[in-house]
Order: sequence, then C-alpha cells, then structure tokens
Amino acid sequence: MDRSRPHARRPLVALLTATALAATGITALSSAASAADADLARNGGFEAGLDGWSCTAGRTVNSPVHTGGSALEATPAGADNARCAQTVTVRPDSQYTLSGHVRGDYVHLGASGTGSTDVSAWTRSAPDWQRLTTTFRTGPSTTRVTIYTHGWYGTGAYHADDITLVGPGGETGQPPAPPSGLATGTVTSTSVALSWSPVPGATGYAVYRDGTRIRTVSGTSATVNGLSPSTAYAFQVAAVNDAGESARSATVTATTGAPDSGGGDSDLPPHALVGYLHASFANGSGYTRLADVPDSWDVIDLAFGEPTTATSGDIRFDRCPASECPGVESEAEFKAAIEAKQAAGKKVLISIGGANGQVQLTTTQARDTFVSSVSRIIDTYGLDGLDIDFEGHSLSLNADDTDFRNPKTPVIVNLISALRTLKAEYGDDFVLTMAPETFFVQLGYQYYGTGRWGGQDPRAGAYLPVIHALRDDLTLLHVQDYNSGPVMGLDNQYHSMGGADFHIAMTDMLLTGFPVAGDAGNVFPPLRADQVAIGMPATTDAGNGYVSPAEVTRTLDCLTKRTNCGSYATHGTWPALRGLMTWSINWDRFAGGEFRRTFDGYFG
Repeated sequence: MDRSRPHARRPLVALLTATALAATGITALSSAASAADADLARNGGFEAGLDGWSCTAGRTVNSPVHTGGSALEATPAGADNARCAQTVTVRPDSQYTLSGHVRGDYVHLGASGTGSTDVSAWTRSAPDWQRLTTTFRTGPSTTRVTIYTHGWYGTGAYHADDITLVGPGGETGQPPAPPSGLATGTVTSTSVALSWSPVPGATGYAVYRDGTRIRTVSGTSATVNGLSPSTAYAFQVAAVNDAGESARSATVTATTGAPDSGGGDSDLPPHALVGYLHASFANGSGYTRLADVPDSWDVIDLAFGEPTTATSGDIRFDRCPASECPGVESEAEFKAAIEAKQAAGKKVLISIGGANGQVQLTTTQARDTFVSSVSRIIDTYGLDGLDIDFEGHSLSLNADDTDFRNPKTPVIVNLISALRTLKAEYGDDFVLTMAPETFFVQLGYQYYGTGRWGGQDPRAGAYLPVIHALRDDLTLLHVQDYNSGPVMGLDNQYHSMGGADFHIAMTDMLLTGFPVAGDAGNVFPPLRADQVAIGMPATTDAGNGYVSPAEVTRTLDCLTKRTNCGSYATHGTWPALRGLMTWSINWDRFAGGEFRRTFDGYFG
C-alpha cells in the first residue's frame, strides 16, 4: 500500500483546518483558574527524561529547549506520527486548560477521553518556540484524561516543552508513605547500587541524586550509573502512586571509587572468561546456583530473558521453578549472590533471546516496550548490563537493505535504537555484549541479505549493521563458533568446526575486517582486540564444534602470539584479545570444569 496516499485519512489541509476551527472555538471558553487549580501534568518540562510519558518515537534532548535543561524531540516516520501521551487524573464536570510550547511543522497538542469534546491545538509551522493552548470541560463521570503531542506523517522531528494541564486535581486518595531502609550496595568508580523496603500502595519509586529526580523504577532496587569517579553523592527515594509522590526517604551517601585502571570502561580484566548460566530452565547439565559459580568466570550471562510474543518487545525473566530445578535458590538468595559476585569484581548480565526466544522489534512500540521491560529486569536485580543473543529468525534484512552502514529494515533499526537508549540510560559502565552465530556475521563476507538478484537467505550477515552501529558502545562480541556450517575465511577457503583453524579464521575476520558480499567498496571495519572473545562449546554435550584443550591453546597461541598457527595465516597478532566465551557454565561444571581450567592455565 502506498502510504503517501492513505485511503482512511482525509486530506491533510482539510483535516488540519477542521482541527484549527474546533480548537479556536474551544479556546474561546473561559479559562479562569480557581484557587484550587494546579498543574496536573507530570514531568511537563521533560527534566526527568520521558518519565510519565509514553512515546512511540520520542527522546529527550538538551537543545533546543524552551526552559530548563531538557525538551522532547519526537520524529514521525511512515505511519507513525510520533505521539507522546500521558494519562492524568481529573475531576468530573470541571474546566481545564492545556498549554505547551512546540517547535516544528504540523505539531499538535491535545486531550482525549474528556467525556465531552476532545480538543487539539496545532501549528502549521513553528520555526521557533510557539505556545499552543486549548481548554475543555470534563464529562459528568470523567475521572481520567489523556493529554498528548504528536507530529504529522512524513514530516520532520518536532520539539515540545513546558506542557501544563491546569485545573482541579482528581480524587486519587493519598500519596504513599516515604520509603524506609534505603541502603547502598555495590559501589564502583561510576555506579552505586541502591535498595530499600517496599511501601504498601506504591506503584513505583522515584530515585533522587543530590536532590534531582533522575529515574523511576517499579521495584525496590536501582543501580545509578554514569557517575564521576572519586566523588561523593547523596541519594533519596520517594514512593509514587496515582495520588502523587511521597516525601523523600532519609538520605544515604556514597563515594565512588578511583578511576578504572585497565580493562576499559567496562572494568573487565585484560583477559576475561564469559559463560552462560542456565537461570530460567533446566537440562541435562543440571542446575547451578549462582553463588556456586566458580570465581574463574568474569562475566556471567543469565540465560534467558524471553519475549511474551516474538513481536511484542516485552521481555520477561522468569527464574527456574523448583519443580524443574531442584535446589534452586530463593529470590533473596539469588539477589544476594548477584551482589556478592559484583563485589568480587564480576559482571552479571541478562541475556536476551536464545534458541527459543525469537525477538523481532518490528515497530517503534515494540522497541520502546523492549527498553522499558529490559530496564525493569536490570533494575530489579541490579545487573551490570545486557547480552544480545538473538538467533533463528530474530534478525533478517529486507530486500532493499543492502548497505550495512545505513540499515533500513525495522527490526534492525529498532534494535539499534533500543540498545543506544539503554546505553545512554545506564552510562559508560553499562556492559553490552552480543553472541551472534557465524551465519549472521562472518557469512557476510560472501552473502549479505537476499543479494543483488534476490534468492539468498535474508538473515545472512544480518548482525553486521547492529555491530557496526554500536561498535563504540560494544563491550564484547563473542560469536558462537559452534553449531555452524562451513564458512569461507579471508583466505577464500572454507573452514569447518572441530579444530583450531576454524576459530582462528573466524576471529581473524573480526580483527582484520572484510568486504561485505565481496564488495571492496563496502568493508566492515575491524573491531578492537579487547572487544572480541571467542565462543566455544564447553563439552561435546553442549553443542557441535567442541575442541580439546590443546586446540583451545593452539587458537590462543596463534591469535595472541602468532605461533602454533597451522594452515591459516592470520593478518595480525592480537595480544589484547579479550578472552573466551562458552556455552555454558552449567555444562562446564557437568564436565568437571575443563574449559575454565584451560582458560585459567593459559592466562593465569
């Protein structure tokens, strides 16, 4: 369908003219405020990010702003008019005035669900900040109204700031009591973990740093990231419900540690061992309690967070039930084990996807739901970051998507946007890793998407645009060098699993870079050595492609020392290669710890 001429829409000029006439008539109503009137819009200046707002394609920016330090920027695209909305509690049969400042073309400010006449004010063109105002009266039984902004289909980004809804407050009961028991947990050079006691009747909690509200969370813990090293901070928490916000809790203070001395922003050791822990399911390897994970493991990926449906973007992490995992720890014990691992310098991540968790962010709504649901998991457990393990049909390329540097496919574009949002939300210490299969990465040397003439598997090389777009934010890429068919290396020879040559050839491609689909003008640039770990199965039971400890050692010798290389000639030497990843911690424990002992024996 040609979206430039939608059948269900009236012509733009006619629709906007009708809207303008309605708005003009409505704004002529009396807008005199009574003594009991108040501004009911939450975070109307967007100083607390998008807190209180639900946006399909919005973010906060520091410029341009009308007042304060932030404003909303939202960009319509295709059939999305970039609507941002919040629902406000109001009184029946009462008068309200909605106002806000906007910039851009065809920007709308309105209210729906009023119980009388829904209203909207708009501007055809506002090259600088312009105030929009409209009024309405609620119906005799109306207690909740939705206020919103939006742009228009196919136009550029718009900005909004200082949105107010002035009128009598609704009957919402009492705000909750202030939280008690606020305490600090793990403190790093750039982050502080907080926890507090639950408050009856609270629907969320607002976190304050040095008197400024910085975030809201649904659980009773949060990790504040993006802090400066060797700096003292004061924290408070308030409880929130529909009636408003409680008084703030008692203040706790924490001083961040000294700047990191090696390991990069992620504070990983120079050589790291990464493993997946079966936390949501059981199989033949047996259940391993997090507290029982040996100290060798530097990064522990909790497997898996999975979507409610493939396209919902709603990620849930359900821990394995005792009926399936005998000996599983309690929720409190699990959280305590996470804190203990972090105190020992380990990173604990939530891994999203896996073989059974297909995630397809086909819409901006799914993207935003992904961000909010993943944030909820991270905050609930105080995790250090996120691992993307999208497999199967999660990522594929549309037929017209041929340039990995400028992707067009919604599932690719939305994933990149979601991960950038999470990285910005949690700061530089946020650990972001990816575990694609060779089909989605190295196969891109030969094939990319459906190909110039079509007919190829659209998933070929589909991770490349994601890796490339996020290369400056990516902590680790550990491609699964297992369960793979033969893949052509940079020597134009096919390499198969089962020996060191496969791992050497596949890793050399990442560290050297390669032309995509054989196009010398379209080269995927090399990653830094400290961003790359090699993915191997821990045992023959864990996956196809197991190699012996001797072959693991030969792989590392060749890549870090350029010795013991065998038939494949590498294009460099990378002593800073970060390390190894394996599926999985459970399978390695089942096999007596062979994989971790090989790593420890090599790197010390």
